[in-house]
Amino acid sequence: MKALVTGAAGQIGQALLQAAPAHVELAALTRSELDISDAAAVRSAVGAFAPDVILNAAAFTAVDRAESEPERASSVNTAGPRYLAEAAGALPACRLVHLSTDYVFDGRSTRSYLPDDATGPLGVYGASKLAGEQAARQVLGARCLIVRTAWVYAGSGGNFLLTMLRLMRERGAVRVVADQIGTPSAAGPLAELLWRLAGLSTERASGLLHWTDAGVASWYDFAVAIAEEGAAAGLLPPGVEVSPITTAEYPTQAARPAFSLLDSRRTWEIANLRPRHWRVRLRETLARMRPRS
Repeated sequence: MKALVTGAAGQIGQALLQAAPAHVELAALTRSELDISDAAAVRSAVGAFAPDVILNAAAFTAVDRAESEPERASSVNTAGPRYLAEAAGALPACRLVHLSTDYVFDGRSTRSYLPDDATGPLGVYGASKLAGEQAARQVLGARCLIVRTAWVYAGSGGNFLLTMLRLMRERGAVRVVADQIGTPSAAGPLAELLWRLAGLSTERASGLLHWTDAGVASWYDFAVAIAEEGAAAGLLPPGVEVSPITTAEYPTQAARPAFSLLDSRRTWEIANLRPRHWRVRLRETLARMRPRS
């Protein structure tokens, strides 16, 4: 199988490279090597490599900045997937596996969101990602697979885990929002899931799917776990204080969904893969970050 990974320098892109099966002929392109908002560049790169599957990990993920830069968010998150789908469609059987987000929902559900539930993004970022989903599916049909995920982190890049570790070391105490609910999701297991789906037929895996690690947490819960597990791993001093606050006490430019649990059960069945609890995955991630003696 020939696979083209976009956004290869990001945390999910890096995880995809690390988890790539040995039999895959891989082309990995960073943003500087391929700007997916450039239609001509996308056609050229995809046409030259002629992949069997494109895994799109490229995105404009600056949620707050998207509110003041809607054109940039749209060019990457909406036009980019459409250009990739068009390029894939020009090849005989190329598929597109495209990553999306819990931000396509409004956060008002009282149960975990199913893939086919009504969407209602609260801000520019979520709206641009939803439009990208729709554009890619419209162009490529059954050869397009959308995988929504949430609260992704890794031991490198820019994410909540690394921000918390830095602030906890610097300050010894943090205040974290406790009324936004979701599931922290490690990039490594997500990448393994994406490779497994990429190897399935369009009859088995197409349309919309959800994936996160197992369990439920608030950002406050996640921060408490980072403090505890980080201390156990020797990455933090013991006794870091984590205090809960409300969303109203921490205003941001973009509104966040208050509840964004994603129902991944259909994905479990299709991929024959069950997620592990988010705290287990956090512990594994921190163990890999531990300095070697």
